[in-house]
Amino acid sequence: MKILVCISKTPETTAKIAFKDGNTAYDENGVQFIMNPYDEWYALVRAVELKEANGGSVTAINVGPAANDVVIRKALAIGADDAIRVDADPQSAMFVAKQIAAQAQGYDLILTGKETIDYNGSSVGAMVAELLDLPYISYGTNLVIAGTTATITRDIEGGEEISEAGLPLVISAAKGMAEQKIPNMRGIMMAKRKPLNVVPAVAADDLAVATSFSLPSGKSEVKMIDPDNMDELVRLLQEEAKVL
Repeated sequence: MKILVCISKTPETTAKIAFKDGNTAYDENGVQFIMNPYDEWYALVRAVELKEANGGSVTAINVGPAANDVVIRKALAIGADDAIRVDADPQSAMFVAKQIAAQAQGYDLILTGKETIDYNGSSVGAMVAELLDLPYISYGTNLVIAGTTATITRDIEGGEEISEAGLPLVISAAKGMAEQKIPNMRGIMMAKRKPLNVVPAVAADDLAVATSFSLPSGKSEVKMIDPDNMDELVRLLQEEAKVL
């Protein structure tokens, strides 16, 4: 079974959020970048587990500049057999999806994280599936492969939903799909010798581009109310919080 795992580079979860160039670009000064946790912990680790159980191969794919190679090498250290980097500076989810789709022919399973922690768009997986005319199941929390059939569990309101689909298939992975795997020294050393293939981007337009960013307004000061003064609490909830 050939598995393709889509990985992204994102700011570390505690990174300072600031913008530059008139709020049109993220300020990367002093920011540590990591592999998107949902791609790493759930999609990539589950792909490696499936390969170890059923045989086959795992390829990691990233769309981005050479600076992303460090993140890609971590994917190789975790257990991917090889990697593809599409050499581009993407500005939209559709551009990324078109680049992945152009490289995704011949794979039995394509996995993504449920979303990236910087944009939270949850859109690339669905776009890739549409471009390849493949079934798509989002937010999978468990995945079992038996022959050419995949059984996917995902959380829904009040319970779980279990679906079956034939391969090839695109799935976005959520919490529960796998557990974080720390690369060991052997994996890190082997990653240096595994192939990382850099390919040019195919022609594709950025159909939707962010024109500006802004930070959310700061939280208002907490007001402490005497527990014996319920009338004042009700007044504040009605007049200020407007939740009653």
